Amino acid sequence: MEAEEKTILSIKDLTVSYTNNKTVLENINLSLPYHKIIGVIGPNGAGKSTLLKAAMGLITYQKGEISLFGQPIDKVRRRISYIPQKESVDWDFPASVFDIALLGRYNRLRFFERPSKADKVITMQCLAEVGMEDLAKRQIRELSGGQQQRVFLARALAQDAELYFMDEPFTGVDATTEKAIITLMKNMVAKGKTIIVVHHDLGCVHEYFDALVLLNHTLVASGSTQAVFTASLLAETYGHQFPFPFLINKS
Repeated sequence: MEAEEKTILSIKDLTVSYTNNKTVLENINLSLPYHKIIGVIGPNGAGKSTLLKAAMGLITYQKGEISLFGQPIDKVRRRISYIPQKESVDWDFPASVFDIALLGRYNRLRFFERPSKADKVITMQCLAEVGMEDLAKRQIRELSGGQQQRVFLARALAQDAELYFMDEPFTGVDATTEKAIITLMKNMVAKGKTIIVVHHDLGCVHEYFDALVLLNHTLVASGSTQAVFTASLLAETYGHQFPFPFLINKS
């Protein structure tokens, strides 16, 4: 089946406006490949998070067509996973590290079915993979920012999805955690997963991403990192906000 699916995410003529009639995304046409780590970059307020939410069917849009795995989102929802921005999560919610990670198994359960022993074993294995198994009983609110992000990665791993959307996963984490996260991402892709990441730090783009989406309300460019991470395209994307002209190719 996968051989017939040319792209994992296809977006045609997407326009998203909020209730104040402010257009956030306009006429987006985008096709993204399988088995890559894909960065979505652009200035603040460019619509990067909105693009992810529209792709997952979390917000309504005024115009356009979106398909995942060649199908509408409602038919493939179990095949995708989402890690939101840390700021959008209620970290005071009374739940343990294990409880949060176990939520990743619930999409596989029938209505009113409880997680099995096998689900719990898988959850602990996922916590171990992100180095959090020793803190499984700890309350989520007691963790550092980097530890909280690791827990949400464990939840995503427990879901065993094929396509992962991650919104600023490196924000507020220490250098050790950031290195652990990108290593985990690369291992996931080596196992056949695809990861789409909203990201803001241009300094590590070449190291982290196989492909990029350059966005500023409209699509500026998409393609391999080598092809689109250039001075001219970044200047077009960021305009006067362009932060690091010395980090990219002079073309």
